[in-house]
Amino acid sequence: MNKRTFLTAGITWLGTTYFLNQSFRRTTVMAASQEQFTVAKTEDEWRQILTPEQFKVLRKHGTERAGTSPLDKQYGKGTYLCAGCGQALFSSETKFNSGTGWPSFYAPLEGSVSNTVDRSFFMVRTEVHCSRCGGHLGHVFDDGPAPTGKRYCMNGVSLEFKPEGEA
Repeated sequence: MNKRTFLTAGITWLGTTYFLNQSFRRTTVMAASQEQFTVAKTEDEWRQILTPEQFKVLRKHGTERAGTSPLDKQYGKGTYLCAGCGQALFSSETKFNSGTGWPSFYAPLEGSVSNTVDRSFFMVRTEVHCSRCGGHLGHVFDDGPAPTGKRYCMNGVSLEFKPEGEA
């Protein structure tokens, strides 16, 4: 293979990769972010109340590194709230150890989350976001335990834990 062929192949591969990534980007993120939520703030307002990591995950649909959240190993009784708006999302009764490094639940509290299709990184996943503020929480998969068979794999920075009996 000569230098010209190698460079042409490399440029073609990079261009194709870029095009496909742009084509299959998270198309419904824009739909979710254009949705009207009860809690609505400007980007600057969100930056003022969230840590940089929370902002990256909740508002920019980022993902924290697996195994970095202390909430992954939190098994006390209580409720998991949205770190953006404080809405109750999950009960500790539905939490389980998925072995993934992220807090996982088999069911959210009724009406607390909404789902959209996430087509980023050349795959199709179901994104989970807070129904009150639209904050990105994580993804839901069909490999969870009974009774739902669902695994709500959440970013710990998107959540706050409120122990049972705490006001």
